[in-house]
Amino acid sequence: MLDLRFIRENPDLVKAGIARKNEKADIDDILELDRKRREIIREVEQLKAGRNKMSADIAARKKDGQPADDAIAEMRRVGQQIASLDSDLREVEKEFKTSLSWVPNLPHESVPVGTDENANDLVREWGEKPSRDFKVLPHWEIGEKLGILDLPAAARISGSGFYVLRGLGARLERALANYMLDLHVADGFIEYSPPFIVTADTMYGTGQLPKLDEDMYHTEPDGLYLIPTAEVPLTNVFKGEIISHEMLPIGMVAYTPCFRREAGAAGKDTRGMMRVHQFAKVEMVRIVRPENSYDELESLLRQAEKVVRGLGLPYRVMNLASGDLSFASAKTYDIELWAAGIEKYLEISSVSNFEDFQARRMNCRFRDEDKSVKFPHTLNGSGVALARLVPAILENYQNADGTVTVPEILKPYMGGVDRIG
Repeated sequence: MLDLRFIRENPDLVKAGIARKNEKADIDDILELDRKRREIIREVEQLKAGRNKMSADIAARKKDGQPADDAIAEMRRVGQQIASLDSDLREVEKEFKTSLSWVPNLPHESVPVGTDENANDLVREWGEKPSRDFKVLPHWEIGEKLGILDLPAAARISGSGFYVLRGLGARLERALANYMLDLHVADGFIEYSPPFIVTADTMYGTGQLPKLDEDMYHTEPDGLYLIPTAEVPLTNVFKGEIISHEMLPIGMVAYTPCFRREAGAAGKDTRGMMRVHQFAKVEMVRIVRPENSYDELESLLRQAEKVVRGLGLPYRVMNLASGDLSFASAKTYDIELWAAGIEKYLEISSVSNFEDFQARRMNCRFRDEDKSVKFPHTLNGSGVALARLVPAILENYQNADGTVTVPEILKPYMGGVDRIG
């Protein structure tokens, strides 16, 4: 969440940032609720101070053998008033916290202003799009021909929006995960194996709730959520903790399934593996000192790019416009891979800086060298999503004879297999 003092002191700036993100939050209402709660708190504190004096006065009267019935009656009246105000405060606090939870993070000054992806800025391109003298098939067609992708079976098992990989298709996905984990661990990230099901409080901590509730899979009657990304459990590892400055920066990586209802994806391309409800992803998380977070963002972006460069896949990096940012992000880069079969770019990785937005929601802090307690900045990056990476390989490495060449860097992970077909 945003720093409440910052909202109080900069309401117009906050309103402008919310508007740039195409989000809605009533800052005036939040400030009025804040005024009410502080007013009640002051009144309760004054009444409690008065009650303490009355209590001391009653004790003194009794010690001197003087009557204290009037003071006792007055203290009871004050106690009832305090109880009533405490009840009012609970209601105001509840409404205040709910309203505050809908205030998004503000876009960083370097973020282009625009309502959607059409305003995204191209940062750079890498690699050459493959030129073929034959028709390159989309991944769902070549996958079916090779017997490694079975969409009908997935539909029979789970309905639309799922896929089954088998044989060398399943091995390719596993090889990619191992390749990425080895790469990130070699570069200093600590590998984790976190839970795939988390509490509502954990989802709130990283900003999925309440904004994205309809996109999440929710279990009943225990009220738990299936994770939409490993960002959620990884970042929350330090929820409610005060860590030492000596631990920073923290680098974490995990390979997990991800579950998304995609309730807001109506009308978007859903062919093959393009937009599915369950997919696997390697995710990176960084927890860093605030003053270093934008240098860390560039470093995390380079780490994600290292994955796709190693695979020899052409891609571009986009700086997302304000209206295309997620609820919790202050700045996000997308890495988009070129898929030759469908002739379009596929988002393969989002690398984001949340500044102290998530840390405040999780109450994750660090104790600095001067013993002061501060909120760190959190970042995350897909390192990367396999449901987009597998299609890109099947299309960009496709051959005229209907086979698919295995990228050189994956061959050791594929047991020496150099071609699927």
